[in-house]
Amino acid sequence: MIPVSVRSDVPPFQVMEMFKAATKRQATHGDLLLLCVGQPSTPAPRVVRDAVAAAVETQSLGYTDPGGNLDLLTAIAGHYRDEYGVEVDPDEVLISNGSSGGFSTVLLTAFEAGDAIAMTRPGYPANRSSALALGLRVLEVPVDASTRFQPTIEALEALPQRPRGLVLASPGNPTGTIIEPERLAELAAWCSANDVVLLSDEIYHGISFGAPCVTARQFSDDAIVMGSFSKYHSMTGWRVGWSVLPANVRSRAEVLQANLSICAPAVSQVAALAALSPQARGELDGHVARYARNRDLLLRRLPELGITRFAPPDGAFYAYVDVSHLTDDSRAWCFEILDRTGVAMAPGIDFDLIEGHRFARLSFCGSTADLDEAIDRLCAVTR
Repeated sequence: MIPVSVRSDVPPFQVMEMFKAATKRQATHGDLLLLCVGQPSTPAPRVVRDAVAAAVETQSLGYTDPGGNLDLLTAIAGHYRDEYGVEVDPDEVLISNGSSGGFSTVLLTAFEAGDAIAMTRPGYPANRSSALALGLRVLEVPVDASTRFQPTIEALEALPQRPRGLVLASPGNPTGTIIEPERLAELAAWCSANDVVLLSDEIYHGISFGAPCVTARQFSDDAIVMGSFSKYHSMTGWRVGWSVLPANVRSRAEVLQANLSICAPAVSQVAALAALSPQARGELDGHVARYARNRDLLLRRLPELGITRFAPPDGAFYAYVDVSHLTDDSRAWCFEILDRTGVAMAPGIDFDLIEGHRFARLSFCGSTADLDEAIDRLCAVTR
């Protein structure tokens, strides 16, 4: 038997475990309503699909520059100028195999094994597991609805040691909350004053419901920003993301990425460039309008389930809700609900190993009719 590494011993990704069970449920019952995964139910915009079809017919689509095609790098830099009023040099942008691949590359580039990196609890589990697998130590910052699940200076000062890095996510996963511009500015200043690397996870930018999404680059040139085409652009399976990096980090990260994966898929880079076009924007904003309707429906109907303790999401397409009146084991409860109703939700234990047994995450990126039907089914078994 081949021994396995200690670093590979990370907690299971419960969302994907639920997704596998849900897929089996659909095969046997055909009644699945999927509220567990953060995956838009819509395809990439038409202009993206047309651009890719043309590229497949006319281009070889071989290796690209390890850091990404120049036209895509330039377009992303332009996006920061147009969207946030921030000047980003194309040489500061790195295209990656999804934001997940970019996150791992950034961790390998900016940190040494054994460094401590702070992350909120609850938070996205794959970020935590990636850091652990790469030999970092994770300092959890407990957050709750009282701070809209975002960290504060006081919470960082209360950590047992000063972290080497801080991961922020806005809009957050699993909570959908957006950090206020003033608080982001304060946290960026704290990081600069304490020699802490700020990593800002902004992959849900573009999906918000009134609250502004601001980028950490508005407050610090040293901030590392993670972006993605998966969520707003409805391109999860295309696996293309980006990071904005200080020049010294970017040069090292590109060399490292060239060794690890050569480059992001050429065809996905073609798709990404088209996704940034004005033609795509109208279609994509239509998706956000549907998410907003779904959010309003969910907030209106959650009290029917006795669910009243949560922070209303400002963006993304998640609600992270306290279900302690229904269960003290969210994992077992979510699988039981799937078995009884065909509704798949994500157990909170995925996002918070300590308090998550009392919470569940509901994704509302599907159709409004399906969401309404899912609440009807849940009401039938929980009242």
